[in-house]
Amino acid sequence: MKRQDFRFSHRLRVRWAEVDMQKIVFNAHYLMYFDTAVADYWRELALPYEEAMQLLDGDLYVKKATVEFHASARMDDSLDVALKCGRIGNSSVVFSGAIFRGEDLLITCELIYVFADPATQTSRPVPAALRDVLTAFEAGDPVVQVRIGSWDELGPQASRIRTDVFLAEQRIPADMEWDEADAAAIHAVAYNRLGQTVATGRLLQAGPGISRIGRMAVQKVLRGAGLGAQVLTALQAVATERGDREVVLHAQRSAEGFYLRLGFTPLGQPFEEAGIAHIEMSRLLAH
Repeated sequence: MKRQDFRFSHRLRVRWAEVDMQKIVFNAHYLMYFDTAVADYWRELALPYEEAMQLLDGDLYVKKATVEFHASARMDDSLDVALKCGRIGNSSVVFSGAIFRGEDLLITCELIYVFADPATQTSRPVPAALRDVLTAFEAGDPVVQVRIGSWDELGPQASRIRTDVFLAEQRIPADMEWDEADAAAIHAVAYNRLGQTVATGRLLQAGPGISRIGRMAVQKVLRGAGLGAQVLTALQAVATERGDREVVLHAQRSAEGFYLRLGFTPLGQPFEEAGIAHIEMSRLLAH
């Protein structure tokens, strides 16, 4: 088994609490590493796990977990925990996993999940929609679709995630979140393969040749999976197509690094907006 056999891997570093007196990882921790990687695997699928399982009317339960030891991980090792969905049966989903230190294979595992009724925990057939998500991801197909449209077209979906992020999570007053600009803006909404809204943003004309991106929001449990970057890229493509030469935005300071990695440059000094620290940022568009 080699690293190139897997599309997905989760990186971690071995901590002091996970090793014995010889600074070797306790055997039981390897299953914890795989379990942590499974959570990130669902994030890569753009699936908010709890909401997705409610939509699918079931849940996945571990039926069997087997681990094979090839070599030990040690204190402060940087490990890659790789996973792939190898087989989907009638009611089961089988994952193969491997832990690598560099190119060295340390641990392999097989995790067998059963899709079941949460109330009775009796098995059910794996839903076709879940099969589609898993097989599409493993085949390298997109797991997210970004749609561009007006507020009339996308408003209900965009407002749902903005309510969750800005009003509920960040406690921004409703009268500061909703404004007349929504009606004039171009909106982007990202949907996963179950049709769930996972991210949004909007594009306004700030001046001649200048676009303003705002209301960027990603569902909390899915942050870090690249969804915000896909929305941002889609909105910048619209700005480029209409001939704008620059995009500007007000970035929350907590997201400044995200925008820096995507080519934005800070402008001026930080300021406060809706009680949250922001900084204006800009990016020139290629034509």
